[in-house]
Amino acid sequence: MAKTVTEFVCQSCGQRAPKWMGKCPGCEAWNTLAEERIKGTSSSRKAGRGGGTNKAVQPVTQVESLNENRLVTGIGEFDRTLGGGLVEGSLVLIGGEPGIGKSTLLLQGMGEMAKSGAKVLYVSGEESPSQIKLRADRLGALSDNLLICSEICIEDILQVVEQVQPDALVLDSIQTFFTADLQSAPGSIGQVREVAFKIFQDVKKRAMPALLIGHITKDGAIAGPKSLEHIVDTVIYFEGEKGHSYRILRAIKNRFGSTPEIGVFEMLPEGLVGVENPSDIFLSERPADSPGSIIISSMEGSRPLLVEVQALVTSSSSIGMPRRMSAGFDHNRMSLLIAIMEKRLGLNLQGEDIFVNIAGGLKVSEPAVDMGIAAAIAGSFRNLSVDPHTVMIGEVGLTGEVRSVMQLEARLTEVERLGFKRCVVPHSVKEDKLLNKNSSLKLIPVKTLSEAFDAVF
Repeated sequence: MAKTVTEFVCQSCGQRAPKWMGKCPGCEAWNTLAEERIKGTSSSRKAGRGGGTNKAVQPVTQVESLNENRLVTGIGEFDRTLGGGLVEGSLVLIGGEPGIGKSTLLLQGMGEMAKSGAKVLYVSGEESPSQIKLRADRLGALSDNLLICSEICIEDILQVVEQVQPDALVLDSIQTFFTADLQSAPGSIGQVREVAFKIFQDVKKRAMPALLIGHITKDGAIAGPKSLEHIVDTVIYFEGEKGHSYRILRAIKNRFGSTPEIGVFEMLPEGLVGVENPSDIFLSERPADSPGSIIISSMEGSRPLLVEVQALVTSSSSIGMPRRMSAGFDHNRMSLLIAIMEKRLGLNLQGEDIFVNIAGGLKVSEPAVDMGIAAAIAGSFRNLSVDPHTVMIGEVGLTGEVRSVMQLEARLTEVERLGFKRCVVPHSVKEDKLLNKNSSLKLIPVKTLSEAFDAVF
């Protein structure tokens, strides 16, 4: 007879404890341990731990290579983020804020796959079939090969999968499903972990790709145990500002593609539309000859993006510490650049309020944007504008030197494609190796941040 085992699981980190404690021994959070009752199946548990099975062991040279067959969704930006499409047997987790467009993206993508002949099963624990049909009609995703199911018990869902034998599976969303093996509510740490593991086992056995939609917490992380992100093959975040129509699909983990690859979409009444040249969009509203505005180059996976950074420096009106705020750029990195300019260039920024913004709601984090960020701050402080046809690329060191960056050739190709005339780059650049003889782009190599400012101001 099945034996019921009681455990206490932290709802923040997934730490297990044999009895209730006020403070989690793992993450040290208070009042986060919740009771979970597991219906044990002693025979299966013992079979997994005993020596009753013989697994074949073989040299890696004799293992049959995996054919990386991919199912193309038909949405170019989505396939790009995945690394070229869905790999057979892969498990993909997509997270994002409520209303950002996760369900819309997957319903569109699965609709395109179904139109191409693939059989797709879309299981929703949040919407009825009639609600999904209404949205599919608006998105133009209607197809006889797109099968809809509304169910929340994972055992019943896997039975449907066995009957239908789909080419791809979508589960919307992982926090709404439950397994009968646990007595806790759907969405709890234990339920999310066990449901994800059952799906993982099934898709690997069938060599069928599955996509999971995940909720996120108020901190921006995917709700559930951290082990959820370790189980899946790919983790993708769907990002976007509520005041903008553009959405960014960003791969955080991808066993079958590069990270952090991105796809850019525009939300329109007919659904999500891929943006093939996002640099054109992000620079379309840039004001000309405005102090504190600089064009920088950021690599997002294999894609170079040119974006505008804006800085505003004003005399502090508050007593005490001046305000330092950044949107789309690391605050600590901004503070570091301010300290370098104060020490190496003699700029008196101690009593100034400084605000930095990456236009378009983008987030940039690589060091190659350092020189542009610093120039934007200095330009606003000195009330000097930069030639609108100039781009700045380079990392800034603590001594004020400008360091080389990765994938410079791809960045310069994008700079030239968009019609810019000048580009400030690190001094180690070999112009003849990066540019064509007929190139109209002029490179300005600099060794220090001081030389860079002399070149643009």
